[in-house]
Amino acid sequence: MPKRQPRRFPQAAAVALFTAIAMAPAPGIAAPKASLVLAIGGEPETGFDPLMGWGAYGHPLFQSTLLRRDADLAIQPDLATEWHLSEDRLTWTVTIRDDARFSDGTALTARDVAFTYQQGKTAASGLDLSVLDSASATDDHTVVFRLKRPWITFVENFLTLGILPAASYGPDYGRHPIGSGPYRFVSWSEGEQLIVERNPEYYGKQPQFERLTFLFTGEAAGLAAAQAGAVDMVSVPAVLADNVPAKFRAIAVPTVDNRGLSLPFVPDRGETSAAGARVGSAVTSDKAIRQAINMGLDREVIVDVALHGHGTPAWGPVDGLPWQGAGDSPSFDLAGARRLLDDAGWAEGKDGIREKDGVRAAFPINYPASDSTRQMLAETAAELLRPLGIDATAKGGSWSSIEKVMHSEPVVFGFGSHSPYQLFALYDSSLAGVEYLNPAYYANPRVDALFAQAQAAPSLEESYPLWSAAAAEYGVGGDAAWAWLVNLDHVYFVGECLDLGKTQIEPHGHGWPVTASLADWTWTCP
Repeated sequence: MPKRQPRRFPQAAAVALFTAIAMAPAPGIAAPKASLVLAIGGEPETGFDPLMGWGAYGHPLFQSTLLRRDADLAIQPDLATEWHLSEDRLTWTVTIRDDARFSDGTALTARDVAFTYQQGKTAASGLDLSVLDSASATDDHTVVFRLKRPWITFVENFLTLGILPAASYGPDYGRHPIGSGPYRFVSWSEGEQLIVERNPEYYGKQPQFERLTFLFTGEAAGLAAAQAGAVDMVSVPAVLADNVPAKFRAIAVPTVDNRGLSLPFVPDRGETSAAGARVGSAVTSDKAIRQAINMGLDREVIVDVALHGHGTPAWGPVDGLPWQGAGDSPSFDLAGARRLLDDAGWAEGKDGIREKDGVRAAFPINYPASDSTRQMLAETAAELLRPLGIDATAKGGSWSSIEKVMHSEPVVFGFGSHSPYQLFALYDSSLAGVEYLNPAYYANPRVDALFAQAQAAPSLEESYPLWSAAAAEYGVGGDAAWAWLVNLDHVYFVGECLDLGKTQIEPHGHGWPVTASLADWTWTCP
């Protein structure tokens, strides 16, 4: 998915800024480490408004959610104390705790919850509440959600959508957020820093650190600041992950932040998308090509070369999560992949590149030119496909140029969330060509039917086997609809005295997923 590029500061100026921030005493704070300085990226382009996507890939910080996931990804209460789904799967009834207050001191009630979801239905953002018919408060502590159809992944909104104050929400909210989360907003200098302080109104476990400063000046400058001792934690890409500064340690957090090759599924019949982009490929529409790509890519080599070892092979888009299926777990078999292509009639030409019915096994692998990791993945994958007789070429471009070819040529995409809806977004035929969802136009009626059964399940947990079963259809043993390559490690250089506690398997890298355990962070030095 495309992501906002941070404003770039000259490195020396950035380090000077970081050092000044780190050394400046925080007003009203006596302990020298009651504050932290964090350079972990993730500045939101549209501000800190949950209706515009803030908090979708990590804790919303300023706002509370109805439910939360613990370090083991088990669902726990947050604002909600009880939540029940009706037998017809159309009505959620949620009870709200009675001691929640916004950071401005006003009480948070069920009316604020209903307001947030009603506003979200019409928000012009990536938030999808289209299945919601209505959200209404029956009293101060009870909110009722009525759905248009059974849709078990609606509960995921309870885990990610921060609750807004109905009385004060307005157009400028994203730049001056008020919420009931563990921290309250102090100031934001776009492209530079965000300062937050502990929220005294917060009903939950108070975090140890009174003040946090988030810096937004880029990866290289963040590393330089760590080397200068001016930050307490910095996130680093794989290419920099071995340069651990003195008095820091590297923490590699496992993720489902995956990267994979979309493989256009339908033949090229001259059709176009609603936006006018060409749809279909004469090469990757052949199942044998897709299966051979999956079998013939040595993902261990890709991890070593493209990620410097800071990741794991990806066998699907939800590795390690309860709804992963066995059918999307390929093994490397170069000889088997070559036999598969031979048997399917893809014969090698004089130049070693295969052809079938006048079609050459050749295509570009598109990647955003600004993303060095995806560039390395594209180049490494292209090189590993040559022994198969497939002529793939890494091709960098802007996201606007990729949008014009993403339905007809492979692209290095990145996804990964804590919700089984991720599978629906990638493989359900109803979302073919919708923004960046299902860009390959994949369609399989059996997959659609299993997803429909999963959405109609009586609970999220009871839906897991149905999501898993679909992998036998879309995975390598079936349609081989994508070639998933790697799951990135999220690598953080963390000061030797800062203990992050137990971390989650993190989702896609937008936002601040590492802050999900913020309440458990501690300073271990005197």
